[in-house]
Amino acid sequence: MSIQPDTWIRKMALEHGMIEPFVDRQVREGVISYGLSSFGYDIRIADEFLIFTPNPYNTVVDPKEIDKRAFTRFQGEVCVIPPNSYALGRSVEYFRIPEDVICIVLGKSTYARSGIIVNVTPGEPGWEGHWTIEISNATPLPAKIYANEGIAQVLFLRGARPEITYADKRGKYQGQRGITLPRL
Repeated sequence: MSIQPDTWIRKMALEHGMIEPFVDRQVREGVISYGLSSFGYDIRIADEFLIFTPNPYNTVVDPKEIDKRAFTRFQGEVCVIPPNSYALGRSVEYFRIPEDVICIVLGKSTYARSGIIVNVTPGEPGWEGHWTIEISNATPLPAKIYANEGIAQVLFLRGARPEITYADKRGKYQGQRGITLPRL
């Protein structure tokens, strides 16, 4: 007998703190949807952003040593990303991924249809934290991102517990809070 995915997600969120805060239904009226869906959970983007702004200090984007001066901090309900640039944000929700689950985070189609791309990322078994979300504006015009509304969907895939979880290996992004820049 199999259990409905939305029932399992609700149970894990309410009984084991897998998603906090947890919205047990999909909220859609007047917003880009968020909350529990049939096979996943639509996460929200918080109201804090790091907007990539080219500057004379950073001639090369280096994921091994990113220059913090290339980002402008912004907090507010609507973030405007410059043309052909990107911003980093974080999920409103804090996640605690069970050891027998892997997650895939996919951008919402409402943004994709507007030329705004949310990077696809995994959530490894045993990982916990706020999701740092990269949002690219692939258009030649400024693009709006709405804080506290849906930005991406998390899909949950259950399997056997791997030999080593993200928590076991003390992954570099374990327990992250807020927006986290790349680390080595």
